[in-house]
Amino acid sequence: MSDATTPDEQAGAQQELPFALVYGEAVTELPLDLYIPPDALEVFLEAFEGPLDLLLYLIRKQNIDILDIPVAEITKQYMGYVELMHSVRLELAAEYLVMAAMLAEIKSRMLLPRSSEAEEEEEDPRAELIRRLQEYERFKAAAEELDELPRVGRDVHVPRLDAPEARARKLLPDVSLEELLVSMAEVLRRADMFESHQVTREALSTRERMSEVLERLKGGGFVPFVELFAIEEGRLGVVVTFMAVLELIKESLVELVQNEPFAAIHVRARAE
Repeated sequence: MSDATTPDEQAGAQQELPFALVYGEAVTELPLDLYIPPDALEVFLEAFEGPLDLLLYLIRKQNIDILDIPVAEITKQYMGYVELMHSVRLELAAEYLVMAAMLAEIKSRMLLPRSSEAEEEEEDPRAELIRRLQEYERFKAAAEELDELPRVGRDVHVPRLDAPEARARKLLPDVSLEELLVSMAEVLRRADMFESHQVTREALSTRERMSEVLERLKGGGFVPFVELFAIEEGRLGVVVTFMAVLELIKESLVELVQNEPFAAIHVRARAE
């Protein structure tokens, strides 16, 4: 017996390459009990993203007029694709089965014999499918046009460059000697206009002025209101005397009397 292998056997051995290694052992066949969750993997075959996309592909592939679809042939090809998905054990979306049922319904309605009057009154069974295909074709074309536009990060890359640190240069003013002398003279002229004044304010007490007013009213007679104020005390003395009189009236120690409107006001001490 010879250990030599034929070229066909070598080719077969090369084709049976393992697609995975589990604990160091090669796996060449898919396990029958392997479970893949429905949402774990999404596969796009021939870039089909839905049943309408598949139908549009089949129509374009055979150069069929979308307004005159041979339902029988398209249904046959569509069901072949669905069976292919079943055979490779892919999770079949429900929308593909709904489209298959819709194609079967259209096919059955077109195969049923109808009278000429019924054909004129009844709408073409393919009308709704054609409308959906045309609408989907428009949206797909618009999506492809948008995808061809330049995209930042894919086709266009925006460069970023940090700006160098800017340092402002401080320019010194160019001052002549004549300008400096003129400015100095202006400062001296403005200094002569100011003089130092020290203002002292005489402290006046409202309580002391209240005692002085009561002392003047000790005799019990009426005293003119204006005689309570001293002109030499100025505005501050007038304010302090007026506040003292108001405090005495508030404490019910003095009273004001006026015989008639616009007449002179007199002040006297209240009797105890």
